[in-house]
Amino acid sequence: MAIAAEPLQHRKPACLRDRFAYGLVKFLRLFADAFFANRYGHRAVVLETVAAVPGMVGGTLQHLRALRRMESDRGWIRVLLDEAENERMHLMTFIAIARPSRLERLLVLLAQGAFYNLFFLLYIFSPRTAHRFVGYLEEEAVYSYTEYLAGVDDGTYPNVPAPQVAVDYWKLAPGTLLRDVIVVIRADEAHHRDVNHQFADELTRVQGDSSSGPDHKA
Repeated sequence: MAIAAEPLQHRKPACLRDRFAYGLVKFLRLFADAFFANRYGHRAVVLETVAAVPGMVGGTLQHLRALRRMESDRGWIRVLLDEAENERMHLMTFIAIARPSRLERLLVLLAQGAFYNLFFLLYIFSPRTAHRFVGYLEEEAVYSYTEYLAGVDDGTYPNVPAPQVAVDYWKLAPGTLLRDVIVVIRADEAHHRDVNHQFADELTRVQGDSSSGPDHKA
């Protein structure tokens, strides 16, 4: 039975920082579309490698902030580290499906190295913008997986058996196929989208993200 497409639930940019985050995501999407076209399995391998970075960066910086200020992290550290682990499992799943080429593995090394450092700096100077960026990045992920799902449904991509790593991680039933895996991964991305937009909103309400130095904005 077909499952309805996950609604995009686009968060309209509300300020200059939001527009910057949204524009940056759209700019990066152009490169992904140009390089991978409709090869969604290979696209997922590279993009999930990058997608696993923000949660680890945010979790690390929130951890250091909690130690430095000797106060509660409000539960953010665990949420962000769980997000990073979840994205890593997405990667492990699609490696088993797409079998990345040497060129794609090289691209992973370059993209991850550049993205980690840039996102680290962004999070230091504006955590709100960093979380909004991730929220918009996850919006694009939901959109991409919806397209991938449609391609499986219309026969463009084979509905191959789910890799064992996915069956074990999501506790799927024996005989689960790729379509079911895409559905659960898309649900994960939608959850990350909502959490990061919520974090950005909370930072906006509490501190405004502009009235104090970087240490007060984490």
